[in-house]
Amino acid sequence: MTNSATASDLGEIEARVGHVFRDVALLQQALTHISALPADRSRVGSYQRLEFLGDRVLGLVVSAMLFEAFPAAEEGEMSRRLAALVRRETCAEVAREWDVGVAMILGDSEAGAGGREKPAILSDICEAVIGAVFLDAGFEAAALIVQKAWVERMRQPSRPLQDPKTALQEWAQGRGRPTPLYRETARSGPAHSPQFTLSVTVEGFEPASGTGTSKRNAEQVAAESFLRREGLLAPSPDPKVSH
Repeated sequence: MTNSATASDLGEIEARVGHVFRDVALLQQALTHISALPADRSRVGSYQRLEFLGDRVLGLVVSAMLFEAFPAAEEGEMSRRLAALVRRETCAEVAREWDVGVAMILGDSEAGAGGREKPAILSDICEAVIGAVFLDAGFEAAALIVQKAWVERMRQPSRPLQDPKTALQEWAQGRGRPTPLYRETARSGPAHSPQFTLSVTVEGFEPASGTGTSKRNAEQVAAESFLRREGLLAPSPDPKVSH
């Protein structure tokens, strides 16, 4: 089991990320997978708490970047751009560019199972590094490393913009959750013009609901409502999905 990264490895990652840590222990923690911790230790020694924080910082910074870069874009377009930019695969790409794999702190079993190349782990570590920079030097420092890594991706997206239901499914799967479940909870209006209300549930989270003129539309609205509530999309007083 690897219990620490070398000073040389950490210094090289700092150079690629674009931030020199005052407290290098934060970077070390951001690189520590739970498999590297003794069985009797709490998970707080791994990157998980930093990943939680970095996920929120990333969403806020990229939202601000989109708001400034696309002044004519409507809210729905910006929401889809945001979902594409903060998805697991994009974060994993950034982690590979930072070459964090060489300094990951993994247990023997996870290292032997190819943990240094797993997109889910790479994505989590990317967000954990952002969280670590935020704690080490504040929001502006974290914003700078996000802008450096994401600006070209924002200008030239490599994938089609996603609808909220697809974005929610990938968000859930990227965090090891089962596929979101949709359930009709109410139906109103005349037969020729019904209104459907559906709820969406992701394991470990409170359900969110949405209403539309079709079940498909209601599913999209419910997925968008969930993403907004969890901070992935900017808040809106009247979320709608156009088709």
